[in-house]
Amino acid sequence: MTSTERGGPGAPRSNSDKPTLRTIAGITGLAVTTVSRALGGAPQIALETRQRVQRVADEIGYLPDRAAQRLRTGRTNVISLVLDPHEEILNFGTSIIKGLTEALRGTPYHLVITPHFRNEPPIVPVRYILRNRMADGIIFSRTEPFDARVKLLLEEDFPFVCHGRTELSTPHAYVDFDNERFAYDATKTLIGQGRRKPAILLPPPRFTFQEHMRYGFLKAVREDGVGYEILEGITLDSPSEAITAHVAERLAEPDPPDGYVLGGEVSALAVMAALTDHGLVPGKDAGIVAKKTSNLFTPIRPQIDTIYEDLMEAGAEMGRLLLKRIGGTAPDSLQTLHRPEAR
Repeated sequence: MTSTERGGPGAPRSNSDKPTLRTIAGITGLAVTTVSRALGGAPQIALETRQRVQRVADEIGYLPDRAAQRLRTGRTNVISLVLDPHEEILNFGTSIIKGLTEALRGTPYHLVITPHFRNEPPIVPVRYILRNRMADGIIFSRTEPFDARVKLLLEEDFPFVCHGRTELSTPHAYVDFDNERFAYDATKTLIGQGRRKPAILLPPPRFTFQEHMRYGFLKAVREDGVGYEILEGITLDSPSEAITAHVAERLAEPDPPDGYVLGGEVSALAVMAALTDHGLVPGKDAGIVAKKTSNLFTPIRPQIDTIYEDLMEAGAEMGRLLLKRIGGTAPDSLQTLHRPEAR
């Protein structure tokens, strides 16, 4: 008979052998209630003790009984990130996830990704999470001025933080990038380079940040009295080939723009392709200022002007704010607006 058949070291562990809070208490010499509170991240327990208890739990393979935990506390210890399928910002999901997981490190919370499929309304995954109580808090992006998801979660008094703002009068927790300032600074950069007709490619009009970008752009061109153009028929959500084709067609017409404000790296590459195909040098014959969220442009020549948005920090901040919201902090004190950084 093998050791596995006898229940030796290689045998599957039975339920009776499963590590429990009492197991950790025996190893650490702490009370079971102290162990439970330490694993729950209770601030009343010293950080050193919490870390020691967590280290022992990891070493012996302790896993909490989530069903029993949920029945006892009403908590799932899950944060759900509703991830949208948009592609105009490279590494959006990856960067947000990295930031979130860093914020949740050392807490009892786990991150679960809930997809938002392209052919369904944005509220569908949020309703699913609410209906089935799949999480203790929700994070989502691409907000609209009167976002149905925000209204629903406010009505249900369910903790959430969104990446982006709304125009709703009820305060809610958010982390946002100052897209109005981005568009203003980018346009001013082009004008400072001597561009006399900057153009901007906007997001789809249903999103709140479309109006923010439009306002910042128009404010800059009107201050300096230069011509301008808002690219029509395409948006930041348009396929890159559609953006390239549209800009190429416009370059073949009279009085094309001589500078471009672009809110994503994909759109910037698409415009650079159109300029190059037309025999123009990006950054020289036509200026470009693009929002940068990755290192994509580092090896690309010619180099263009960029303004940085730190998506990893946005994810970390959303995680920090959501933990506070779950803890009962009022949403009107959980609002962060990140400023653009020229890079």
